[in-house]
Amino acid sequence: VQLQAYGGGLVQAGGSLRLSCAGPGRTFSSYAMGWFRQAPGKEREFVAGITWAGTGTNYASSVRGRFTISRDNAKNTVYLQMNNLKPEDTAVYYCAAAPRLSTLVQGEPDYWGQGTQVTVSS
Repeated sequence: VQLQAYGGGLVQAGGSLRLSCAGPGRTFSSYAMGWFRQAPGKEREFVAGITWAGTGTNYASSVRGRFTISRDNAKNTVYLQMNNLKPEDTAVYYCAAAPRLSTLVQGEPDYWGQGTQVTVSS
């Protein structure tokens, strides 16, 4: 499964960005999808995940209330709307796929996309 993430960039603190990740149509809708991030010098961490049907979500406490994950299975795309961005959100963001949301939360996805850089200036 090849995942293509895009939408990163440079934004000021308090601003917003929307990340997108597209996957192959034949399998995308059967996977839970999620976003992870890795800041310089830190381990990769789970950010948000969504079930294959879009009926359940899970967020890291550091982003809950500011980030929203959603998906459009007709477009084979998952989104991460990031609002009220903070400098500590600066990282490379990766999308990922797994059979179940719980697997994503545990940090063990089956597939990874390439990263997209998000930089938040203070």
